[in-house]
Amino acid sequence: MNKHNMKVLINALLDGDQAVALEETKRLLENGEGRERIISDGVEAAMTRLDNKCTADQFNLLEIMLAGRAVTAVIKELYPPAVPPLQTKGTVVTGTLEGDVHDLGKTILKGVLTAKRYRVVDCGKDCPVEKMTDVAEIEAAMAICVSGLITTVIPQVRLLRTEIVGRGLGHIKLIAGGAALKQGSAGSLGVDFVADTAFDALHYLESLMEMQK
Repeated sequence: MNKHNMKVLINALLDGDQAVALEETKRLLENGEGRERIISDGVEAAMTRLDNKCTADQFNLLEIMLAGRAVTAVIKELYPPAVPPLQTKGTVVTGTLEGDVHDLGKTILKGVLTAKRYRVVDCGKDCPVEKMTDVAEIEAAMAICVSGLITTVIPQVRLLRTEIVGRGLGHIKLIAGGAALKQGSAGSLGVDFVADTAFDALHYLESLMEMQK
């Protein structure tokens, strides 16, 4: 029965059906299923299947957005404030920089990274470089992920490198993504990696984790 229920959860996440995903998560918990297994066999399994679809050139932005939001809701259900948090791989700070008020890209990224056991601290939109750097320093972040929809934020992205290096935080990796930023190179933006999709950012972070082993 657990296998069937996990399949229901996976399908609900892939469909972006937040209501069904939450209902199934609650049912699994009530039946004694462990949180860790729900994450590994349910949430992570769904994200892997979605990742494979993107790799196969079947990318669907709306599908990923809805799945990301459903994943985020399930994680919050599994780990409310009263429950000890999920053991994470590392902390990632994300946001859109000052001058850009969109949040779709970082919402998707947050769902994907959270599903893969990263702790994500969201600085929101229209965020000043100094604030994002402050948060990264306080939270001991391994990476900062910035999303940009409009080209006018490119100078802010470049300034971010100057800011973190000036504070002695050059070890923090910078990842850029979004319609405006993914048109540029890592060198021209002053970042370590430019991601076409949220999964590209995930793969880059996973490669960093492998190098640290």
